[in-house]
Amino acid sequence: MPVSKTIGGVTVVALEDGAGPFFEPREVAFPEADPRLWAEADQRDPASLCDGGWQLRFRCFALCFDDGRTMLVDTGIGPASAPSTWAPLPGRLPDELAGAAIDRHDVDAVVITHVHTDHIGWSMDADGAPYFPNARYLVQAAEVAAVESREPTLAQWLFAPLRATGQLAVADGTHQLAAGVAVRATPGHTPGHQSLLLTSGESTLIVTGDLLVHVLQLIDPNQPYHYDDNPALARESRIALLESAGELVLATSHLGEPFIRAPITGSGVPTATCQQ
Repeated sequence: MPVSKTIGGVTVVALEDGAGPFFEPREVAFPEADPRLWAEADQRDPASLCDGGWQLRFRCFALCFDDGRTMLVDTGIGPASAPSTWAPLPGRLPDELAGAAIDRHDVDAVVITHVHTDHIGWSMDADGAPYFPNARYLVQAAEVAAVESREPTLAQWLFAPLRATGQLAVADGTHQLAAGVAVRATPGHTPGHQSLLLTSGESTLIVTGDLLVHVLQLIDPNQPYHYDDNPALARESRIALLESAGELVLATSHLGEPFIRAPITGSGVPTATCQQ
C-alpha cells in the first residue's frame, strides 16, 4: 500500500514509479559538498546511498480530495515507450495507482513540476495520447517556452497532443487550484519549475519536484546541483520556499523517503536496500 500523508481534507499519496542509481558519481552532481556534509547526509538519508553512489527514487504524488477529486503531481519515468534516456524503464505507476485505488480516468488535473523526462513519462501512452484522458495538464508558461525553444522534439511529444485535446493549461506564477492548494513558480532547476503547496490551518505540505534533489540541500540549502539550469536562481527559490513556513512536510521526488520534515531533525530514516 503506498505511503500517504493527510493535510486537511486531502490525502497525499506517494507513487514510486521506479528506483535506480544516478548515472555518474554523486560528487559530480554536488561539486561543493565536502566529506563532512556527505557523512551527515548519509546518516540522515541512508536509503539514498548504494555502493558508494547515489540511489534515486522516481516518484509522483496523488492528491485525493474528500469530495472525490484526484490530482496528480508529475507522471514519473513512464512506460518503455517514454523518452527517458537514463532512468530505469519501464516504470510501475499503473500498479501504484491500482494499489491506491486510483483510476487514471478519474484524475482531473496533472501538475507538471518541470519538463524533465523522469517527471513526465506517463503523461502519454504508447500511442502518443494523453495517459490521463480527462485531466488538464498544468505547466508554467516559462517552462513551455523554454522547452519549445530548446527541445522541440520533446515539446512535440508532450505539448502537441495536449493542445490537440484541449488539455494543456498554462500558468504564469502562482496559481490557485483549489481551496488550500496552489502552484508556485520556483525557477532555477528549469526556467519554469513549479512546486505545489497544500495548506490547512498551521499545516503546510510542499510537493517539491526538483527544487531539492538530495538531503544535502536540506542540511545546507546553498548546495548547488550540477544539473540546475540556473544554480543561483534555484538556490534562491529553494531557500525562499523552505523559509515560507515554520515547519514543513516535504513530498520529495528523489529522496530515500517520500515525506520528510523541514527543517530536518533526528538521525535519519530507516536504511533501505539498493533497488534496480
